[in-house]
Amino acid sequence: MTKFALAFAALSAFAVAQANAETVVTDTDGNGAYSLEELKAAFPDLTEETFKAADTDADGAVSADELKAAQAAGTIPA
Repeated sequence: MTKFALAFAALSAFAVAQANAETVVTDTDGNGAYSLEELKAAFPDLTEETFKAADTDADGAVSADELKAAQAAGTIPA
């Protein structure tokens, strides 16, 4: 029974860690901002409409600050 309890505790800790894991967005082209394709790699359900809403300066890319703001607003998952 003790082995079962330890295994259950370990699996529970792993599940909590996964639930609290932050999504990593990679700037694959190194330009300092995120394209729609780069964000879709991290957030597969992201739509072009949501991307445009996050791109508040309408320059065709989402900066790190725009991404943080969109996540704080709930537009893009944190």
